[in-house]
Amino acid sequence: MEKTLEDVFGPVISSYSRAQAIEDGVLVDVSGPARELGFKFPVAVTCGVWASCVEVPKSNHIESEDGRLHDVLWMLKVAIRISSGGDRVEFRVRVGKRVVNLYSVCGPGDDMAPVITIMLEGED
Repeated sequence: MEKTLEDVFGPVISSYSRAQAIEDGVLVDVSGPARELGFKFPVAVTCGVWASCVEVPKSNHIESEDGRLHDVLWMLKVAIRISSGGDRVEFRVRVGKRVVNLYSVCGPGDDMAPVITIMLEGED
């Protein structure tokens, strides 16, 4: 007789889906721009990544959110190409004078299809 996770751990008390996280603003869906760069799976960034790396201060009239997001996605694409495989890829992106350490995880989404999530160090 094969046991299920519920047999081992009991009924699920609470769950939080990726779709709910996007709806709540905890994750920002960037799948459209990611697809334009050749990503085959849906991609989201945490609100921390968005605030630290994508959002442009009002005083900055030179950069755009589209440009900053492109930089984040491009650096991830390069890091994936040179990685040795696995579901976690670490990379860095320059934002103004700062260098921000990021990582991505590829894993199952709400429907168990692969999705990519980009996070700041310390986020999970």
